[in-house]
Amino acid sequence: MDAFADKLGRVGAWCGQNKYLGAIKNAFQNFMPATIAGAIGVLWTNVLVNSGTGLGALWSGIMALEFLNPIFAAIQFATISCISIGIVMLVGQEIAEANGETGAYPAVLSFIAWLVVTPTTTYVWKAGKEIATGVVLPAGKEALTTVGGISSSYTGATGLFTALIFGILSMEIYGWLRKQDALKIKMPEQVPPGVSRAFEVLIPTFIMLAIVGAIGHFLYLGTGFYVNDLISHYIQEPLTHIIGNSLVPVLLMYVLISLFWLVGIHGNNMLAAVKEPIFRPLLYANTAMFKAGAKSGYNTFNLTMLQMFGEWGGSGVTLGLVFAIFMFGKREDNKAIATLSIVPGLFNINETVTFGIPLVLNPILGIPFILAPVACVALGWALISMGFCPPVCIEVPWTMPPLFLGFLATGGSIMGAVSQLIAIVLATVIYVPFVIAYEKYQNKQAAEA
Repeated sequence: MDAFADKLGRVGAWCGQNKYLGAIKNAFQNFMPATIAGAIGVLWTNVLVNSGTGLGALWSGIMALEFLNPIFAAIQFATISCISIGIVMLVGQEIAEANGETGAYPAVLSFIAWLVVTPTTTYVWKAGKEIATGVVLPAGKEALTTVGGISSSYTGATGLFTALIFGILSMEIYGWLRKQDALKIKMPEQVPPGVSRAFEVLIPTFIMLAIVGAIGHFLYLGTGFYVNDLISHYIQEPLTHIIGNSLVPVLLMYVLISLFWLVGIHGNNMLAAVKEPIFRPLLYANTAMFKAGAKSGYNTFNLTMLQMFGEWGGSGVTLGLVFAIFMFGKREDNKAIATLSIVPGLFNINETVTFGIPLVLNPILGIPFILAPVACVALGWALISMGFCPPVCIEVPWTMPPLFLGFLATGGSIMGAVSQLIAIVLATVIYVPFVIAYEKYQNKQAAEA
């Protein structure tokens, strides 16, 4: 056990110290308030003030607020539909700071680099009034005209991998160029510091943008596709299909998250750089379908779905452990910890029970700590697949209490709350026999002391 924990600890330490994984994790965490604001916009226009699919169908009085819908729709577009813009700036800033840069200029420069490889022309064609963003039109469809502008398919979640790759690449190139003294334009001391710095970064800025632009241009000449489309088709979509829409890889991911926690490492933080780029686009694809009134075609797995079934009460769905202790625990020390843990657990914060019991390096409770989230995620997959639980389509704050989370995440469906209640019961049942066994072990240890 100690040898395994030591090896897993070394892996966790490497992940925690990796510049790129840390930058991706921090970028998504820093952008989270904006995405939550966008999710509120979706809830307003589709769940509350909506006469077709929302509360407005049951209570017409709320439709008096419909004049506010354009405001909330604009908030949703500026956040969720433009997430790639925010992420490329934030991840670029993280990389630049890791390389010793300061100020806001690297974030702006990352955005410019992304813009250099992003098409600014949209092609409109016949047969369904669809809009394409590349120059290769589908067979049998005649182009009508071109429209200046950037497609939301590039600014939204489908452009996330491009944003991450070029946010990192541009700042690594820029950082290397900044270290070359020959590229610095030295100004006299009498020149104000701001002007002097602007000239100092001028040549590195131009060379970096030229390199990034050349990458995008020559890839287009060689393949006929823009960088965004290549990355989407050959990296993001395959990863999403292999990991994001398959049960076994998702379950293995939760096993790994729990194993990290059992050796004292924040498992979710370790894998955030993997989860976010893969499962967030799946969530926003569901959001777009929900807004369009789609009845089928939703992704089963996405970021909020995993929170709803695999992370309620915190990693290891430890609120189930708290309930099991309340119902079957006999020891006062465990009940005291459970009492302290119940309120934070309702907001999906579980450090109190994780380190209070403790679960770290606990060979007995470590088993259900792994099994319970895996079982709950598998349950969620089954309930959604059979149509019992509506697809998860709305992002909600990770601190949203269980049941409320299920209700809101499924677009205001009571079956979402019922499905999460079933998961809570399942996790509690899984924890019960191990709580009983652990207390017997504790009593034996106390008797021998």
